[in-house]
Amino acid sequence: MRKYSIIIPVYNRPDELEELLDSLTRQTYTHFEVIVVEDGSAKKSDQVVERYQDRLSLKYFEIENRGQGFARNFGFEKACGDYFIVFDSDTIIPPCYMEVVNKRLSEDFLDAYGGPDAADENFSDLQKAISYSMTSVFTTGGIRGKKNNAGGAFQPRSFNMGISRRVYRETGGFAKRDMGEDIELGIRLKNHNYRMGLIPEAFVYHKRRGNFTDFYRQVHSFGRTRFVLDKLHPALELIKPVHAFPSAFVLFCLLIPVWYFVFEPFFWLSLAGLALFIVLILLDATVRTKSLKVGLLSIVAAFVQLFGYGLGFIQEGTRKLLRK
Repeated sequence: MRKYSIIIPVYNRPDELEELLDSLTRQTYTHFEVIVVEDGSAKKSDQVVERYQDRLSLKYFEIENRGQGFARNFGFEKACGDYFIVFDSDTIIPPCYMEVVNKRLSEDFLDAYGGPDAADENFSDLQKAISYSMTSVFTTGGIRGKKNNAGGAFQPRSFNMGISRRVYRETGGFAKRDMGEDIELGIRLKNHNYRMGLIPEAFVYHKRRGNFTDFYRQVHSFGRTRFVLDKLHPALELIKPVHAFPSAFVLFCLLIPVWYFVFEPFFWLSLAGLALFIVLILLDATVRTKSLKVGLLSIVAAFVQLFGYGLGFIQEGTRKLLRK
């Protein structure tokens, strides 16, 4: 029977960690340990962990703040399992998750895997809207988290991923503190021909950020990440035309009022195109979530995401040009 080690880095989020640990007590496959790594938090999770000591095989470590990538590596070093699974602290795990993963790895082994994310029915309307934006084909959700997508081959993301002990031993795990550390690891795994894949049924409920300001900061860093990774791996051409879509959207929106003074027909045509985009998001989000309120919030979430990612992409791209 394969034993798993679940690694959870946590930084100032004891309440979220409690929900995650509670969900792990309901797993139908129970041959796993849980390792919580407190990454230099001011708001510690030790009391939360204490409450679950008799319900889970649980280890708790406190380290100086090193970033979530290196906190995961610390957890890998302390792990006893044959296979390592990484969750972000803002996830909730469905009861059948471990059973689904174990069944897939037993039938068709993967050196590393990733799983998708979804919004739980108990999430707030804002969380559902942000989740929609992060998974929608109308936003950057269309280029991530799928077997075949516009951004290239599938790569695991660290909110829900697993690697074998052998892979960690041979690669050293995460090589960056944060901001794209999971993408960078995926690049190295692919270059070393490890077998990676998506397990579609191994989804998690991902809360993400609790307000639009924090959400903007997060996606802004995502936009910058592409150029940071391109600098680390210049020979791989990691920046593809599709990654510039949010930046093109930002420029498109900013040029709409300009067209009114330069060439008025373009102004009305652009305005109609933007209105159609908004209506499509409203209809799709409302149907998917069965809530008009979530549909309206999804419009805001989509604009926050596209502008955050797009401006981050433009900012880092401009810096690269100026360095050249």
